[in-house]
This record gives sequence, structure tokens and C-alpha cells, in this order.
Amino acid sequence: MIEITFLGTGCMQPTKARNHSCIALSYNEEIIILDCGEGTQRQMRIAGLKPAKVSTILLSHWHGDHVFGLPGLLSTMGADKPDRKVTIYGPPGSKNYLDHLMQSFAKKDIIEFIVKEVKAGVIFNGEKYSLECQPLRHSVLCFGYRFQEHDRRRINVAKATKLGLKGPILGQLQLGKSVLYNNKKVSPDEVTYIVPGKTISYVADTVPCDGASALAKDVDLLISEGTHLNDIKEKTEQFMHLTVKQAALLASANNAKKLIITHLSQRYKEPSEVLEEAKTYFPNSTVAEDFMKVKL
Repeated sequence: MIEITFLGTGCMQPTKARNHSCIALSYNEEIIILDCGEGTQRQMRIAGLKPAKVSTILLSHWHGDHVFGLPGLLSTMGADKPDRKVTIYGPPGSKNYLDHLMQSFAKKDIIEFIVKEVKAGVIFNGEKYSLECQPLRHSVLCFGYRFQEHDRRRINVAKATKLGLKGPILGQLQLGKSVLYNNKKVSPDEVTYIVPGKTISYVADTVPCDGASALAKDVDLLISEGTHLNDIKEKTEQFMHLTVKQAALLASANNAKKLIITHLSQRYKEPSEVLEEAKTYFPNSTVAEDFMKVKL
């Protein structure tokens, strides 16, 4: 099961209701962090998420509202002493930024981490999922990310029962391997079916661009910034962000199944007007709130 927890849904200035940018993607027994704004570790505690389960941190860019929570999270994880290293992905220059950040305070119990600077394409391909990134267009180097769960085989119980199959044989078939049963070869296609993996994309700070479109293409869930309403689009463009309308059109043009708007300006006290604009252009839209959870 995949569960998304929004830990921070505001933008440059946090409010009483919205913390700095952070999203936690929980998958099986690990957590992938998408950006790490100030206060992330406290938000995790409130949400009931254990920092020790964080395996991967994906940084879109190095503006403070997206990274100020890194030292605290890495320190807490070190104190928890999990049996894993943390891999931090970020734009070119991330190693230098993080090195300077680690030199800015007296370090203690920082968890061991690896920094990988990304370029467009697949950056990780594991047993159960892959991670891809694409460049966005912001005032500094910025990347968006796509989580792709691998397709899975499921046993057709009725067919398996009819053939008398049970036990470890079913496990082999579920792995896509043919088996020999009662001197007869049974192929996976005879008793299993494919469940398509889920896809989630995160489009951080950007103006409309090819990278954002590539990330949004055919995803089950698109999480996109929508900093302002379209009535002040000139201000939005000046700071190289998406309006809510542009985020909704991004989802619509690229056949996304669901859109969640995040990274809202502090000027919007209630999400209703933001939601109204989003739904005008993409009906299956939601506005993120801190601590909102979504299961896929």
C-alpha cells in the first residue's frame, strides 16, 4: 500500500495552518521524503511517522523553504540509530550545499548519508519501484520526481484451485516463473494476472515546461504546486511559480487521474477559492492541508 502524508503545504512563509514544503510517501516499511522544509521532523511526529523509516530524501531545489528541515531530520535519525543509510537526491550542487550546511553547526549523531546529484531520467530502479526525475524551470536549478511502482502478479485463486496448485508453487508463479506440477508445465499466464503499479509525480516550484508535462503524463496522482490564483498570474510568473489554473491544466493536458494542489501562498486563508479554480479546469482536484493523508 502507498500512503501520502502532507507534512507541509505552504510556500516561502509558513502559517499557523501550513508548514514549509514536505511530503512523506510511505511504501511498505520505508518512507520517501519529498522536500524537507523547516520543522519536518516535528510534523512527522505529529503525523505518527517514524523518522527512522526514512530511506530516501528527494530534494527539488535548495531554496530554504524546501531544505531547512534537513539538519534536524538527519540528527534525529542518527540518534534513533536505524539500520540503514539515507540516500539524498538533489540537483547538481547538492553535495556542496549539504557540506556547507553540515559545517554550520556542531554536529552530533548525524545519520550516515549518501548524496546523489541527479539528471533527467531514472535515478533509482529497485525490486518494487523506480524513481525518475525531470528538470523544471525555476529561479534556481530545480527537479520534479516521479515514483513508479512496478507491476505485480496476483494469483487467480479460482484457476489455481481448479488445477490443485498451492504452497510454494504459487509463490514461483507469482514471481513470473513457470512450474512443473503433476508432470505438466504451468505458466504464470495461466493462473495469474497483472496489477498495474501506481504512479505518483511531484511537480515542485516551476513555470510550465516540458519536464512538468513529462512528470504529469498518465499518472495516478499528480502533486503540483499552485502558489497563486490566476488573477495575479503576473506576480506568479515573476517568481517562476505555477498558478492554480496552470497546475490544473497541466493535469488535464497530460491525462493525470487526480491532482492535489500544494505550496499555497500565505494569502489564502481558506482552501475553498483555490479548490474552485482548480476544479474549473480539472474536476478531480483536491487542495492539500497539513497532515492530510491519501492512500493509493
